[in-house]
Amino acid sequence: MNKKQTVTLTILLTNLFIAFLGIGLVIPVLPTIMNELKITGSVIGYMVAAFAITQLIVSPISGKLVDRIGRKVMIVAGLFIFGLSELLFGMGRTIEVLFISRMLGGVSAAFIMPAVTAFIADITTMAQRPKALGYMSAAISTGFIIGPGIGGFLAEYGTRLPFYAAGILGFLAAILSFTLLKEPTRAVDDSEAASSIFGSTKRIFSPLYFIAFMIIFVLSFGLAAFESLFSLFVDHKFGFTPKDIAIIITGSGIIGALAQLLLFDWLTKKMGEINVIRYSLVLSAVLTLAMTIVNHYAAILFVTFFIFVGFDLIRPAATSYLSKIAGNEQGFVGGMNSMFTSLGNIFGPILGGMLFDINLNYPYYFATIVLVIGVILAFLWKKPKHIEL
Repeated sequence: MNKKQTVTLTILLTNLFIAFLGIGLVIPVLPTIMNELKITGSVIGYMVAAFAITQLIVSPISGKLVDRIGRKVMIVAGLFIFGLSELLFGMGRTIEVLFISRMLGGVSAAFIMPAVTAFIADITTMAQRPKALGYMSAAISTGFIIGPGIGGFLAEYGTRLPFYAAGILGFLAAILSFTLLKEPTRAVDDSEAASSIFGSTKRIFSPLYFIAFMIIFVLSFGLAAFESLFSLFVDHKFGFTPKDIAIIITGSGIIGALAQLLLFDWLTKKMGEINVIRYSLVLSAVLTLAMTIVNHYAAILFVTFFIFVGFDLIRPAATSYLSKIAGNEQGFVGGMNSMFTSLGNIFGPILGGMLFDINLNYPYYFATIVLVIGVILAFLWKKPKHIEL
């Protein structure tokens, strides 16, 4: 990469890091907010679903807007909306305000992710893209890892402070983007592709895209089911303390981020995106099932640490594949990527929670079945002849 590419990519990654740091900041204080406002766990669950459902609805539209009105304006708008949603949550004293805040958060996520993905596709070559998208995933993961720790520290000075800090970070990131980013030159004229917001939705079922979108759904479903119930699972089954859970989650996130930074580019060059997805899905399925079998602390650490290596290699590989085949539909595939991620994030925790009430192991059995379906799809996947992967 030349100096201009590096500077632009650094700004994009910094903005993503800030946004996801802001999301992570609020995690430690949600239980306190629940107690303050006397909100039940079910209501919190509905608020999480409200975020994902809004993201699901808006993503196909925002994906087309990314192609129609530009990458930069969507990133700036998304970051401002994110900042507003966090400040609103911090000031909220009623359930209705909190729901509006979470729905705005879903809009911001639907704006930011397709625009950043398309921006990176515009400024990189086919050879550079896997590494750049690996950095993108690592920036997101690192924000999530660091966020809860900073949020817990800020909460010592006030339970609402992390939300205000997240809001300010969102506004700063928006100003940074508005000031420093320049709309990229697109390699292909996509004005024709952007003529209709809804017209390209049928492209979901194109053989070129369909399996990749299904893989993204399988990944999001499996990861959401695994993560959303992990703390309850290890608490009920093994009696883990909050400190134990924090060590495992943080360690897993760090190892996943390192895998993205150190392994992803090398693996994609060695075997291609589709094979990286195939073997990462196999690893994820085996280790998800292993969670129901292991019963020693060291074994649980090992399984949890390395399950995130599989999960964290699949997403950038799928995103890299889609960016290579998208041509003049970068915004469209970014929007669909966000939409299928939202679908997994909605149904994974809901079905996982229902199964958890029946038996502690059932969510992981079901997630394993979904991941195995993903493995089958991945091995039926044929590489497009006209695309170098």
